[in-house]
Amino acid sequence: MEASAMSSDARQLVRRMFTELWSEGKFNVADEIFAASYINHDPSSPDFGTGAEAEKQIVTLYRNAFPDLQFTIEHMIVAGDFVTTRFTARGTHNGEFRGIAPTNRLVAVEGTVVNRVSKGLITERWVMWDALGLMQQLGVVPALENTKDQASKGKHTSLTDSDPGIR
Repeated sequence: MEASAMSSDARQLVRRMFTELWSEGKFNVADEIFAASYINHDPSSPDFGTGAEAEKQIVTLYRNAFPDLQFTIEHMIVAGDFVTTRFTARGTHNGEFRGIAPTNRLVAVEGTVVNRVSKGLITERWVMWDALGLMQQLGVVPALENTKDQASKGKHTSLTDSDPGIR
């Protein structure tokens, strides 16, 4: 298969992940697009192990909390075995999420995902998304503007103030 055809296939595979699995909740798609040895590297999500079943658990966690979850692909680049995607995820917090009771707030977060594709399957993924922004939108972490305001009203200290050994 020539490189442009492989590139197109990899792009479509990742698009199916965002559209059919994550946005539409079609869990059977995971069995079609993830390798049995698939590994997810996402420091902001629980580790459910490997393979399609692990991905289904992650999708379930987020879709239960945000039942109307929708992903928009903002940009996608294919280079060799890697598909890098910048996305925006939107949804309403209508279900419990990692101990946070439903807030009924509409949230939007951005992120970037690098998927490695081999033999027509997603074999590995590295995810970085705005988990702090999500927590701020849910109201469980103060927004940065509020934190700045609070800091400006109090005494500012630095490391050199608290430890005379640091200069």
